[in-house]
Amino acid sequence: MAPADRALITRLLSAPLAELQAEARERRSKRGPARMTYSRKVFIPLTRLCADVCHYCTFATTPSRSEALYLTPEQVLAIARDGAAAGCKEALFTLGDAPERRYAAAREWLGAHGFERTIDYVRHCAELVLKETGLLPHVNAGVLDEDGWRMLRPVMASGGLMLESTAERLLEKGGAHHGSPDKVPAVRLASLKAAGRAKVPMTSGILIGIGETADERIEALLALRDLQQEQGHLQEVIVQNFCPKPGTKMAGAPEATETDFLRVVAAARIVLPDDVSVQAPPNLNDERLCELIDCGIDDWGGISPVTQDHVNPEAPWPEVERLAAVCADAGLPLVERLTVYPRFVATDDRSCLDPAIRPAVLKLSDSEGLARDSAWSPGVADPAPGTPVMPLGRRHEGPVALQLHRILDRAANGSGLSEAEIAALFSTRGAAAQAVVEAADALRAAVSGDDVTYVINRNINYTNICTHSCSFCAFSKTSSKGGFRDRPYNLDLPEIAGRAREAVERGATEVCLQGGIHPSYTGETYLSILRAVKEECPELHVHAFSPLEVSQGARTLAMPVIDYLRMLKDAGLGSLPGTAAEILSDDIRAQICPDKLTTEEWLGIVGDAHRVGLPTTSTIMFGHLERPEHWARHFLALRRQQADSGGFTEFVPLPLVHMEAPFYRRGQSRKGPTWREAVMMHAVARIALHGAIGSIQCSWVKLGVGGAAAVLKAGANDLGGVLMNESISRAAGASHGQDVSVEDLGAAAAAAGRRLRRRTTLYGDPEMLRQARQLA
Repeated sequence: MAPADRALITRLLSAPLAELQAEARERRSKRGPARMTYSRKVFIPLTRLCADVCHYCTFATTPSRSEALYLTPEQVLAIARDGAAAGCKEALFTLGDAPERRYAAAREWLGAHGFERTIDYVRHCAELVLKETGLLPHVNAGVLDEDGWRMLRPVMASGGLMLESTAERLLEKGGAHHGSPDKVPAVRLASLKAAGRAKVPMTSGILIGIGETADERIEALLALRDLQQEQGHLQEVIVQNFCPKPGTKMAGAPEATETDFLRVVAAARIVLPDDVSVQAPPNLNDERLCELIDCGIDDWGGISPVTQDHVNPEAPWPEVERLAAVCADAGLPLVERLTVYPRFVATDDRSCLDPAIRPAVLKLSDSEGLARDSAWSPGVADPAPGTPVMPLGRRHEGPVALQLHRILDRAANGSGLSEAEIAALFSTRGAAAQAVVEAADALRAAVSGDDVTYVINRNINYTNICTHSCSFCAFSKTSSKGGFRDRPYNLDLPEIAGRAREAVERGATEVCLQGGIHPSYTGETYLSILRAVKEECPELHVHAFSPLEVSQGARTLAMPVIDYLRMLKDAGLGSLPGTAAEILSDDIRAQICPDKLTTEEWLGIVGDAHRVGLPTTSTIMFGHLERPEHWARHFLALRRQQADSGGFTEFVPLPLVHMEAPFYRRGQSRKGPTWREAVMMHAVARIALHGAIGSIQCSWVKLGVGGAAAVLKAGANDLGGVLMNESISRAAGASHGQDVSVEDLGAAAAAAGRRLRRRTTLYGDPEMLRQARQLA
């Protein structure tokens, strides 16, 4: 052992416990956002037969004492379906090590069912659970070689193998592992290394109190540290305290003292790399939850609302609500994760997960790689969670970090925030997230008052034929490709003008014109559309042509964009929609719209529009492949552009409607933002853009009217337009209608305790505008 490691062991075993706890907490605080995590799981004990005879175990049994040697596929699915119905996202497969090596009965059962090895049956059942329920399998199948891990990788999101101890003495007669060949430390470490080579995200851990010495406990942690530094695949390390069980050879063995146990927990956080979480089982330590938090842990492991802990059946799971309250009191909101940890999910490295299981993981994931907070997605018919009450779900009072208050104070004073600070706002949970929402609502009141504004407008999407292949778009069609809801079309000028006239007759002051990038369209096409509308309705405000369409128009006329924008303005264009922005980060754009405008090109076009006197909106499309740092970059790009050209009238978050999006149907995207993310997008936008863009609009088309009412309490001040004939969201699978009544918008405003006020496109008073035109 290296002298530095020997010195570390000496310090960890001799320093005062309080000193180690403080060091562990400091290490935890530097790892990332303040939170505690857990996985909502269902426990599937596939077989209780085992080749080993650990002297503390009540899980393993023998064929003569088993009613059934293995669960049947039907039993496995029944358990998994109960778990899915209870909101679980993890299916924990637990079983003994290769029982066919020891028991002829196991070999016979497997052979009769068409399997050679237990691990083959594990793969079959995991694949069934994944396919039939969508739960993510986590497999504790004992010692496997690299081929075994690779065979399981396509059907499991993560695997587990406890190291338990590096003490060879425990294999001797009278030791806890005597007669258990799979508990040889070198064998278990070799299997963990094999899992690393197979790129399986792994859980491991140590068991405290089974006869090991204090030095050996730290040595086991150092072995896991070295493993992680070599392979990088450990996602968590469990520090588990041995609890004697009646009926075992170690029923009378003494447990580790609480002080010794807490010392090892704190040591784990100090020894292990920062990218490894430290976990302690809450059901074995219900009386010392706060003490464990004080030792620097950041995870509670799996908790099941359906099944008992079959390994420790005497220890019931804690209630999540009570656990959440304990965590909140410590300033660490309890957050649900998946069985696979965020760093393996929210990453650009696609090798972290097998391609076969990645789509199932993305379906359950939020932007940080944590678990989705509900079944809600943008565009669904079901009402948004938390409306009209608390928008962020459960709230437990607890301390809110001073650093967060400093960020909020700086933003309120008009100071621009950094990318890291904006991302930190998005990552807040619990009381901290509510503080962000309340700060956003206070800024809204200061800037916009209590009015909720809207415009009466009509959408005219004149063609859905498009030469681009954006992976999120279900609206665009080609003449050879029928859509999921619509067929290709191309409106003629009389039809466009007629629809504009109908809009005016229904009280509209604005028409919004956008379409696909039709291969035959030129700059003259867009001018002819604009002229047709203005000739039919001279006083109608034309809000038209995305930056992508403007780019196409200028290119086909071989002229600079700014000159083409002047032509459009002279022909009657009033403003531009700031769509086609998607995410203003080219690494994401390269994945979702590689043939579209770059970030620089998009900003250049809207900047030119502002310079010729054409205001634009600004947008973001979120909830697919991007992460909070990309949202922060997007905000900063908009803020810089506004400081330069000053023409953004509002910011409009556009949540992805996933149902018919091509990349979602291919398993390459999340299911749009979660409800919490939808709320936080509006709140953080208000804060991060304060002093630059004064109006934050919410999309009832994506959120539903009830959802829009909720985000009005989170910094939004505008409901957009009634959008007669909105069709882009509908094509993507949204259930919300193609238009909404003024009465519906009024109800949304009233639900937020506010009053509805009509506006013009550029936030003027429609009546004053009408009177001014009469006088002119």
